[in-house]
Amino acid sequence: MGVKPETPVPSMSPSRPIEWKGVDPPRRPTLFVNPRSGRGAGPRIAQDARDRGIGVAEFGPDRRLAKQVDEAVAAGADALAVAGGDGSLAAVAQAALAHDLPFVCIPAGTRNHFARDLGLDPTDPTAALDAIHDGIEGRIDVGEVNGRVFLNNVSLGIYAEAIRHAGYRDAKVRTLLETARPVLGPATEISTLKVIDDLRVDHRDPAIVLVSNNPYALGGPLTRSGRPTLSGGQLGVMVIDRPAAGRPPSGRAWSSASLRIEGSAVVHAGIDGEAMELSPPLEFTVRPAALRVRTPRRRRGEVQPV
Repeated sequence: MGVKPETPVPSMSPSRPIEWKGVDPPRRPTLFVNPRSGRGAGPRIAQDARDRGIGVAEFGPDRRLAKQVDEAVAAGADALAVAGGDGSLAAVAQAALAHDLPFVCIPAGTRNHFARDLGLDPTDPTAALDAIHDGIEGRIDVGEVNGRVFLNNVSLGIYAEAIRHAGYRDAKVRTLLETARPVLGPATEISTLKVIDDLRVDHRDPAIVLVSNNPYALGGPLTRSGRPTLSGGQLGVMVIDRPAAGRPPSGRAWSSASLRIEGSAVVHAGIDGEAMELSPPLEFTVRPAALRVRTPRRRRGEVQPV
């Protein structure tokens, strides 16, 4: 039984402000670059990094990024930066988290969801290199599903199926769909899943499930489906149920520090935009203030206080 579309979205927990502070520059930073990322900006970013004395390691489909990161850490890298898509960011962030090293995002992907939510300018990726030698540092949350780190979200299901039904124009469901659409991962069939929401309502075999590292903003064109904070200590959860015959789809959004999704078969998921397979049950959690992130002092035209 689905939740009625008019069910209100519960208010989100107040966020913990990120405390930015000045830090000493690293001695052996390493930047991982996908040469084909950023509409051809990869080589320019790599050269700019070399000119600044930053070690550069290029990766691509034929080179395992996780292995390269492990080798760099073993060789003494004391700061890890990455210029690539959101999936590449998560792979490097997982290593930074494991070794408690500072992490630097260079916006060089297609969508740059994480970079935008961090306050970086995706139109000027080389400016983000300033974070390595003259940046400020703060701690942000990360999400985990079955031990795998995600910076943005984990998506399950098919967006197209949900909007095919004429009733999707209901304001509440439309808000959820329009918020989720820009950040959904690969479209996949959803295996039989069971999600219990914050009202203890059982959602079985939903059309879409989106679990994010901190909730996305709902219901405003100025939000651009971004997350108002990366330090709220909460997962954002959106569920859109499959429409029953003659009925519009229903959906709900809520926040929680953890989530368990039951299933009967391998689940195809998009984790930060990368296609993955997960074995149920899916155990989601958020790790508050777990990742050390460095950014330039100037973000989106504003000088950050130190």
